Amino acid sequence: MTAPAPGNVHPIGHASSASARAPSLTPIMSLVADGMNQVNAVIVDRMQSRIPLIPELAGHLIAGGGKRLRPMLTLACADLVGYAGSRHYKLAAAVEFIHTATLLHDDVVDGSGLRRGRKTANIIWGNSASVLVGDFLFSRSFELMVEAESLKVLKILSNASAVIAEGEVNQLTAQRKIDTSEEQYLDIIGAKTAALFSAACRISAVVADRDESEEHALDVYGRNLGIAFQLIDDAIDYESDGATMGKNAGDDFRDGKVTLPVILAYARGSDEDKAFWKAAIAGHRISDEDLAHATGLLRHTGAIADTLARARHYGQRAIDALGMFDAGKAKAALTEAVEFAIARAY
Repeated sequence: MTAPAPGNVHPIGHASSASARAPSLTPIMSLVADGMNQVNAVIVDRMQSRIPLIPELAGHLIAGGGKRLRPMLTLACADLVGYAGSRHYKLAAAVEFIHTATLLHDDVVDGSGLRRGRKTANIIWGNSASVLVGDFLFSRSFELMVEAESLKVLKILSNASAVIAEGEVNQLTAQRKIDTSEEQYLDIIGAKTAALFSAACRISAVVADRDESEEHALDVYGRNLGIAFQLIDDAIDYESDGATMGKNAGDDFRDGKVTLPVILAYARGSDEDKAFWKAAIAGHRISDEDLAHATGLLRHTGAIADTLARARHYGQRAIDALGMFDAGKAKAALTEAVEFAIARAY
């Protein structure tokens, strides 16, 4: 794809000044409000089952306060490329079902007890029920893909589902391994997070029968937004709190997840620091005092600041990918969605 013209490049700043309006999801939520009503109706309808536990458990997570950013991206991108049909409603619901299914499975794998400020489904109903309802939602998502009557869309979303699973397994194999490389880490988040972002955006160009250049641009936008989103999540695991994050602060640290902040701090640390990180990631130093010490090391080595800088870099790449599209509400909303993802860290 050709580079966007300089006049179309919208630079991402650092933390917003006190006088500036903080970036928000309000523009994209307003843009797709009517469409999301259609998507939500599909979600509610398709999560039903003659087995009462299925809608009860699925509804706990689906109604748990998530922003539904991924299906909103599908609708906003459809608006951006001028799609006037209705096939994207079922596809946006399919995207949300894939995301919800992966969350149910992730919480079981991670042994998580809190998501979005509420007890996780595995804590309430148990691991077996969470895994099986996740499988049910995956199945429903594939039904919705088939109903879109597009083999290309089916290929994109089914491939994203497989890539997400690969990313989760890759993360599992890297857990508690302090020597995880930055390359492997980026491969993990590119799969487990960015793959669904890119697919959610790209399918809008497909159903709208747009050319390959627009399809590629939306893929690049979504992929880079997804990477930036995950980088911010990994940074604020050490810098935020449960009320802000919707999960316990330091969960990644206690779970032995080697994220970019840890990779950078370990590489830059003294022998004593490296010994601490090895013990912490192995699960031997996970007290509140150890978490505080880890956070101090992350700050001292500039690991948090550099992770945020990387997030801004990927966020800028996402925004630049929109350069080929005409200015308007959709482009502005998609741009601010990136800025919001970055601003969560400040």
